[in-house]
Amino acid sequence: MSRESWERLRQAVADEMQAMQAAVDAYDEAAASVLGVNRTDLRCIELLNQHEALTPSRLGSELGLTTGSVTAMLDRLERMGYLTRSPDPTDRRKVLVHITDTARERSWQLYGPFVTEGEALMKDYSSEDLELLAGFLRRSRELYERQLARALEMRP
Repeated sequence: MSRESWERLRQAVADEMQAMQAAVDAYDEAAASVLGVNRTDLRCIELLNQHEALTPSRLGSELGLTTGSVTAMLDRLERMGYLTRSPDPTDRRKVLVHITDTARERSWQLYGPFVTEGEALMKDYSSEDLELLAGFLRRSRELYERQLARALEMRP
């Protein structure tokens, strides 16, 4: 492949990645609006969908929030019926946060089609293609994580 052809393909990949990031961002903004929450609340709901239960401190760490901000967020989401808090059965000094069926169902209405259509989309690719794509996406995520750490160090 010529250098010019490679550069065109590299630019096409970069353009598609940027367009996908914009589409994901726009969709998440719309989903947050549908649920009546802000983007941080949406990310909290996503984390709770992925785990049986999380502690407020774990949520704060994952979301980059202070203790007070986590408490305000949890109070807000609990009032909306999206989560519950209960004592940790193994350590009653701790609290566990659980997603409610309401939040799980509403978020599935929004994000479930991605699972269904995504599985159908992936059937068009070979195992080797999927390995390549998974590796590229992993390395891209790792790049973002490194750059996030760098950006956070730049904060005043």
